[in-house]
Amino acid sequence: MAKSPASHVKITERSKMERIFTRFDADGDGKISAAELRRVMKTVGEELTADDAEAAVESADSDGDGLLDLEDFVRLVGVLEGGDEEERELREAFGMYEMEGEGCITAKSLKRMLSRLGTSKKLEECMVMIERFDLNGDGVLCFEEFKSMMML
Repeated sequence: MAKSPASHVKITERSKMERIFTRFDADGDGKISAAELRRVMKTVGEELTADDAEAAVESADSDGDGLLDLEDFVRLVGVLEGGDEEERELREAFGMYEMEGEGCITAKSLKRMLSRLGTSKKLEECMVMIERFDLNGDGVLCFEEFKSMMML
């Protein structure tokens, strides 16, 4: 049975991503750290700060280990290339609420953004809003928690 052209493209794209991933994974542990991400970006002429590299890894890290596996990497590249319009829009919105550069939405940053949007809330009210969607109980919203909230 012959493969359809579309499946061939998916297989070719997948093997391309695996080769790129292997180049990024300098220590060969099957994961990409923020330091490895920075190192490779530098070799292609892109400067990435330590904070930006950490934020990029954190935004795509599905298991919370601070490292990217192949699937996380594919998802990150897709977002960076604009592969998923809805995901990109959500990341832009998240960035508007995440104003303190910590990679998460705090009660303070939520209050500030709501104020800019013309809705005045007390800090305590913002804490309650965050608490509703704070799945891991750390008192802030990471991108995945924000995404879950926005999908309701």
